[in-house]
Amino acid sequence: MQVIGIVPARLAASRFPGKPLSPILGRPMLEHVFERARLYTGWDTLVLATCDEEIMQFGRQKGYETVLTGSHHTRALDRVAEAATLLSSDVRDDDIVVCVQGDEPMLVPEMIAAVVDPIKSPPNAPATVLGMHITEEEVWLNPDTVKIAHNADGEILYTSRTPIPYAKDGFSPDLMARRVSGIFAFQWRYLRAFTEHPETRLEQLEACDSNRILDMPFRQVLAPYPSVKLYSVDSPEDIARVEAGMKDDPLLGRY
Repeated sequence: MQVIGIVPARLAASRFPGKPLSPILGRPMLEHVFERARLYTGWDTLVLATCDEEIMQFGRQKGYETVLTGSHHTRALDRVAEAATLLSSDVRDDDIVVCVQGDEPMLVPEMIAAVVDPIKSPPNAPATVLGMHITEEEVWLNPDTVKIAHNADGEILYTSRTPIPYAKDGFSPDLMARRVSGIFAFQWRYLRAFTEHPETRLEQLEACDSNRILDMPFRQVLAPYPSVKLYSVDSPEDIARVEAGMKDDPLLGRY
């Protein structure tokens, strides 16, 4: 069973064009993501997947294995699936393909382990996504943040850009609201089936590709650092708070 990591990135993000190469503490955000991802020791392969020549050149200059995908993808998971097919013809059904989205510059290796381990161990979940507690009302209200509704077993029922679950008394950390972090893991057979399925109406309405698989088992895994604020980058305004959160991060000294 191989563990294949793929970091998808493109410059034409609708909410923040050029986001992957935006500087954070003097380095492109994509460099932070890739370097921190490869601190996870369980990879058989870790690659950068892009449709942009500029990102392709950046990856090659850094010595990252890089694959060029089609420019027609609007969803990260579709790009990841194409990259997996381009890597090798011997990707097996039970191999694990991990999507590490290029806008998670504060990730830690334990987050990757958290999504991979339930697929490697019986009963072998077919797919996982990292969920993180929302501790701030502004994050809960932000439409750039994809929120999760889940059942008692952690299986995802729905994802939305609206603030869910609804709270008649308003937001509080006790609401236990969660957001999607950009780290997903799949059995290859599952990801292949996902990309062969047409986009769904709810996926299009919410602009959340996680809603494409509501009819398939999809397990949420809670991030191992619930008390730490690990910010994603969805807009230019997010850069400043990521820099503030990362400046004393001990992982910076490891890459």
